[in-house]
Amino acid sequence: MVSKNTICLWYDNAALEAATFYADTFPDSTVGTIYRAPADYPSGKKGDVLTVEFTVMGIPCLGLNGGPIFPHSEAFSFQVATDDQAETDRLWNAIVNNGGQESECGWCKDKWGLSWQITPRVLTEAIAHPDPAVAKRAFEAMMTMGKIDIGRIEAAVKG
Repeated sequence: MVSKNTICLWYDNAALEAATFYADTFPDSTVGTIYRAPADYPSGKKGDVLTVEFTVMGIPCLGLNGGPIFPHSEAFSFQVATDDQAETDRLWNAIVNNGGQESECGWCKDKWGLSWQITPRVLTEAIAHPDPAVAKRAFEAMMTMGKIDIGRIEAAVKG
């Protein structure tokens, strides 16, 4: 990987599995070089995956198999701007139905504990609407949702 700045994500021995899932799920995502241990070490054996270079929607990442000591938290998330309900549903369902869990306001977690915000562009535009009443209605509608329902956001915009 040639990038000067890379996001390093810590996994409990599942970096390759996670990177493969992201590459299969998100556009412009790939698995790159897999680095394996050249010798046995205290918590593993020669040939174990140490790190995996991958991209998620063009963002360079490094998956580190560091063990269970540092789990993911909501303090870091990927925000994915979606163009329509079909894309929103596909990505949300891929994450949640692969051992993940639903949350609120478009947030969900994958099975490795990494947080994702699946955010339709319509929602972003609605809560930034120049009319404060429109923005408030869209925001209040969003606050009642798990996965974002674009139809309900559009209805809130119309009043």
